[in-house]
Amino acid sequence: MTRTLQSSDRTPNGDHLTEMVAAELFDARIRGIPIDPICGMFGSADVGSAYLVQAAGIRKALTTGDRVVGRKVGLTSASVQKQLGVDQPDFGTLLDSMSITNGGTINFETLIQPKIEAEVAIFLNQDLDTVDLTLKHITHSIDRAVPALEIVDSRIKDWKISITDTIADNASSGLFVLGESSLPTDLVGLADIEMTVSGNGQTVSQGRGADCMGNPLNSLLWLAQKMQEFGTPLRQGDVVLTGALGPMVAVQAGDAFSARIGPSASVSITFSKGIKA
Repeated sequence: MTRTLQSSDRTPNGDHLTEMVAAELFDARIRGIPIDPICGMFGSADVGSAYLVQAAGIRKALTTGDRVVGRKVGLTSASVQKQLGVDQPDFGTLLDSMSITNGGTINFETLIQPKIEAEVAIFLNQDLDTVDLTLKHITHSIDRAVPALEIVDSRIKDWKISITDTIADNASSGLFVLGESSLPTDLVGLADIEMTVSGNGQTVSQGRGADCMGNPLNSLLWLAQKMQEFGTPLRQGDVVLTGALGPMVAVQAGDAFSARIGPSASVSITFSKGIKA
């Protein structure tokens, strides 16, 4: 299921600074050239303005014919927060153009400074617009859960980001890959599930479900509550990337990655050997 953003997703008319920053980030993505941090324009703690920039950027993408297919939660793992020097989760928007087929090859030259992480992706079977959402609502909303690889990519030079930089930059979203095998969807099963990422045949990242805000379902609940606050509740058919289960790993041209989550669920991707100019 796909849907367009609602009016509350959009930036206020006449907000020149918001539109200007969104345009700079959008242009950086298209050209493949990162820009300086933008947090100085809003302040490193003004997450409200950063989300307005993010929404403006998504609106620009939609004018090109792209579609919203879900959301992602970022910065859920303590190890990732430490890597990037931030102290809270955030969310971004998943577009149809970001989806890559499991086992496929990504053109490395289309990315700027990519990193990869493994996580649990959840498909929703109902809208999450109930007042006072609880974990019980969240558990009943799950259609299925599958392993996922997220390729995060920053349009900010050298990943020198504050929380407002990454939020404005659509939570540093790049691409995502979904596996086919089903994962547990209960609280205990998801908390205990183990994850291993292999890069070029070597283990490069490990973690477990509990490393994602204590449980990937806690991440989904946090997101559902945030989306209600923004007036854009999660909807039936949405896919949600619930957040990294372990440290991010830098990607180089020609790399091949696979992730195993649980005893048998896996997902993989390869990057082309092309070298950026």
